[in-house]
Amino acid sequence: MSPLRRRLMFGIPLALVVAGGEGFYTILRRMQTDNYDPHALPSPLVGKRPPIFTLPGAGGMQGFSNTDLLSPPRPMLVNWFASWCVPCLEEAPMLMKLAKTGLPIWGIDFEDTAPGAMQNFLNVNGNPYTRLASDASGLTAINWGVYGVPETYFIDKTGIVRWRWAGALTDDVVATRLTPLLNQYS
Repeated sequence: MSPLRRRLMFGIPLALVVAGGEGFYTILRRMQTDNYDPHALPSPLVGKRPPIFTLPGAGGMQGFSNTDLLSPPRPMLVNWFASWCVPCLEEAPMLMKLAKTGLPIWGIDFEDTAPGAMQNFLNVNGNPYTRLASDASGLTAINWGVYGVPETYFIDKTGIVRWRWAGALTDDVVATRLTPLLNQYS
């Protein structure tokens, strides 16, 4: 084996180990400084209006479109959920708690295909939604950039998306992320 080939066989794996170590060290450093959040996935909508869409109502409630979000009377949440989603089940009590404070929450049921599944989910866990739409095809979710459910968007009074949370809303998320936004944009 030539010396060059020997160096390459040693150098390439070494370079991969070094790159992996740097990535791991970066994550550890961010975790130590509280600057690492695996749920803080980038969203192309933050700072913009929601994309054009129209969704039919679900569960006997009124659906909505992007024009309904142009200038809500107060800041609001748009929450994507599904009856088959375990984190959505975990999030349900927090959404009910937020709804009781008067915060408008509009729901979008994502790809629920089983008849009655969404309605059963709401009957069991409560219905925090002021309006409820269905995205059976999932196309609107793609246009919003939804990674999965649950996913929640905070929309200010001017209809601009100010925040997105991928995952279940928890006491900590509401206290450290959502409440400051509500204070700022109310």
